[in-house]
Amino acid sequence: MYPLIVIDDEPAICDALAFALEEQYTVYTFTDPLEALSLLSRLEVPLVLLDLKIGDHDGIEILEEIKRVSPQTVVIIMTAYGSIPSSVDAMRKGAFYYVTKPLMMDELEQLLLKAVEFYQLQSKVQWLSDELDKINNRWGLIGTSPGMQRVLALIDKVKDIDSSVLITGESGTGKELVARALHYQGRRQRKRFQAVNCAAIPDNLLESELFGYEKGAFTGAHQSKPGQFVLADGGTIFLDEIGEMNLTVQSKLLRVIQERRVVPLGGTKEIPVDVRIIAATNRDLLKEVKANRFREDLYYRLNVIEIQLPPLRERKGDIPLLVQHFLEKISEQMGKPVDGISQEALKVLENYSFPGNVRELQNIIERAIALTTSSVLQVRDLPRELQQGKPALTRHTLIPVYVGETLEEVERKVILHNLSACNGNRRKTAQVIGIGERTLRDKLKKYQEE
Repeated sequence: MYPLIVIDDEPAICDALAFALEEQYTVYTFTDPLEALSLLSRLEVPLVLLDLKIGDHDGIEILEEIKRVSPQTVVIIMTAYGSIPSSVDAMRKGAFYYVTKPLMMDELEQLLLKAVEFYQLQSKVQWLSDELDKINNRWGLIGTSPGMQRVLALIDKVKDIDSSVLITGESGTGKELVARALHYQGRRQRKRFQAVNCAAIPDNLLESELFGYEKGAFTGAHQSKPGQFVLADGGTIFLDEIGEMNLTVQSKLLRVIQERRVVPLGGTKEIPVDVRIIAATNRDLLKEVKANRFREDLYYRLNVIEIQLPPLRERKGDIPLLVQHFLEKISEQMGKPVDGISQEALKVLENYSFPGNVRELQNIIERAIALTTSSVLQVRDLPRELQQGKPALTRHTLIPVYVGETLEEVERKVILHNLSACNGNRRKTAQVIGIGERTLRDKLKKYQEE
């Protein structure tokens, strides 16, 4: 059920509307518009019924504030007959429609249904706009190196088929960009692309996120929610960091792949889904299979077509193209004219090993543009460790290992030394030592408590 806010200074009207609409909507009533605005700032609310005269408050001003706090919210004005001119003025300022008091519930219910349709249309338009913003310069896949040309050629070959794709490569190499390119160049481009980061969602929530849940399936499940597979029906689901998925969810994912049906948590009805599955990982999944951390049958279901992304250090010739792309993109976003980069600064970047790959390069350029006082980036605008000719991480620091130490003790040293070298940045630490963020978090919890 969609949330709906009623704002009226007469408690009797608030109560009557809540009673009449509670079966179709989750109704919140307020006699104080400031309390309603506070809720709007914390909760996505599609619908508002707003009285034009609310005590000392001007309804037009409240309407403008609602649109400022939540532009997508659809507002219906409630007004007395004498206030209709004001209602028309409100519509010019963003109200969806108006109803006159005393309210006719049949008329109001029909109007609310139209308002819901309008909200859904707005949401879809916004989603499409956001997706289109992500599509430029071949989806950000830039490079003339042999490695990148092989990737682009493979994308072109497999974009229109439904076989599962496994994208492998180090963190920051652009695996999601490849997934988006496969979707938006292929025949499913008019349907949704749903991305799920399996490492960012706790184990106990990942199943409900993927497959959805029914009302009452668990504490807090006040209404049913479709999962990512249902939302992606007809399109593509991208399962990022698939190597972080636990074995229980892996087995359920395997069943969905085999049967093309999902059963929401707490439900019994199977929902057919037509999706293309693209997965990505920075792990060696075959090693995970041998270690019994990843199902072998799921691995072969996912790895029908593999696309391997080369790290940036193996395609140094692409760095000038990437730098120019990020210069144009980021300077425009910041509204700060930075036209180029000096040869000396470019040489510094070309000599760097980029453990964080393309993502790290983008971050470096963004930081440099933000801090520079010049229209051309100079060496002084780059991070200090790069200026000094040192890698951002002291990759050649020796970590002592002694005879008789256990593998666990050695692992603890490696993790804590790298964490220190990364200045406590857990994401970068995970990237450098080649494990997932969730795995790192679990190990740090263990080792830092010892």
